Amino acid sequence: MKSVLDDGKKRMAGAIAALSKEFEKLRTGRATTALVDNIIVDYYGTPTPISQLASVSVPDPKTLTIQPWDKGAFGAVEKAIQASDLGLTPNNDGSVIRITIPALTEERRKELVKVARKYTEDCKIAIRNVRRDLNDSFKTMEKDKEISEDERKKGEADVQKLTDDHVKESDSVLAGKEKEILEI
Repeated sequence: MKSVLDDGKKRMAGAIAALSKEFEKLRTGRATTALVDNIIVDYYGTPTPISQLASVSVPDPKTLTIQPWDKGAFGAVEKAIQASDLGLTPNNDGSVIRITIPALTEERRKELVKVARKYTEDCKIAIRNVRRDLNDSFKTMEKDKEISEDERKKGEADVQKLTDDHVKESDSVLAGKEKEILEI
């Protein structure tokens, strides 16, 4: 039973980690290297992530700098950024590509909060799916006479507590992200 609970704990923590990763990609009014992580550049006919052909840094909270290692990649990196759905405009000075992160409009902030809530709901669904799997495991163990009915009920209670804790944690991650998005 302990191994089933440990497995569930790991999987639920994984759902929270995935939620945090999704939140990194959401554009707030602050620059972060995660903004360009998913941008793929057509580098000499090969789709390549920006992080594999340039160094990306954040010199200040409103600016992102991208310095391709190959001078020939500047144009391709610029095109990929402009074609992305981030709505950012790169400025190329010949040695570095600078992206200034504009302040978000009130309407865009509200859209981002909705997206963040959807990500959180997806995370909660994943957590509940893990709960269902664990409870099914306990029922199978009881059916196979590995554990008693009382042990199954105790296991299900432990799983419910684990689920509640992780759902609460996902809500607190969401609250932090909402605060960050709505911060002016």
